[in-house]
Amino acid sequence: MCTVCGCSEGESRIEGEHQHAHDHDHHGHGEHAHDHHHYGHGPARAHAPGMSQARMVQIEQDILSKNDQYAEANRRRFASLGMLVLNLVSSPGSGKTTLLTRTLQDLSGDLPMTVIEGDQETSNDAERIRATGVRAIQINTGKGCHLDAHQVGHAVDRLQPEPGSLLFIENVGNLVCPAAFDLGEAHKVAILSVTEGEDKPIKYPDMFHAADLLLLNKVDLLPHLDFDVEHCIEYARRVNPGIQVLQVSARTGEGMDQWYRWLQLNRESRLVGVDLHQAAG
Repeated sequence: MCTVCGCSEGESRIEGEHQHAHDHDHHGHGEHAHDHHHYGHGPARAHAPGMSQARMVQIEQDILSKNDQYAEANRRRFASLGMLVLNLVSSPGSGKTTLLTRTLQDLSGDLPMTVIEGDQETSNDAERIRATGVRAIQINTGKGCHLDAHQVGHAVDRLQPEPGSLLFIENVGNLVCPAAFDLGEAHKVAILSVTEGEDKPIKYPDMFHAADLLLLNKVDLLPHLDFDVEHCIEYARRVNPGIQVLQVSARTGEGMDQWYRWLQLNRESRLVGVDLHQAAG
């Protein structure tokens, strides 16, 4: 968690707003160093020199409790608007942004969509998204390694997405802390590239346990790689028996129709009992 991950307190930036302090307080940053010999031991499942396990657990509980309050407010807001909100998570280089831009291009005109982009620096990905014609806003987290629910709420205020729309939140590339931070989304969608190891799900179990869907991306490269798809899926279901897995290629389009059907079905479930005219008013 953030007490030991290296994510220091600092300023995040949302396009069009002044800089503001990262919402949750990372106690003890600047005085600890990673000690890999102790990771996974004790109630905190981590180690920071000079900080007791009890103190680390308390800090983590405080951070997550505050975040969860903002996440629940986001969730109520999204539900009232009949929105499907997805939190896209992955390690860097998984092809997450390429997959997202292809999705936006292919579904353009079929669904109202907006995007929140999370990166430590630059607005490069938000600019790629906007080039598809879809509205996007960039959150730069500075030294932060994940988005939080407070940042997302501010970004939604700026975006003002339509009732019944689909909101993609592309999280910072990181398979650790984003697993623990609820943003108010309906689902976490993990993207894993076949250029990564098939054992990623058991190396980073919290993320794959938190995800409802795994998109196994870049499958067009399988003939050139020693990647065992069946082992990867077995590892994912070992940590999360209920996870759905779709094999896709954002480059060639292979399997993308399955992904689009999943989106449509889940969006329709969000619209049940929602009066879009009233929500728009």
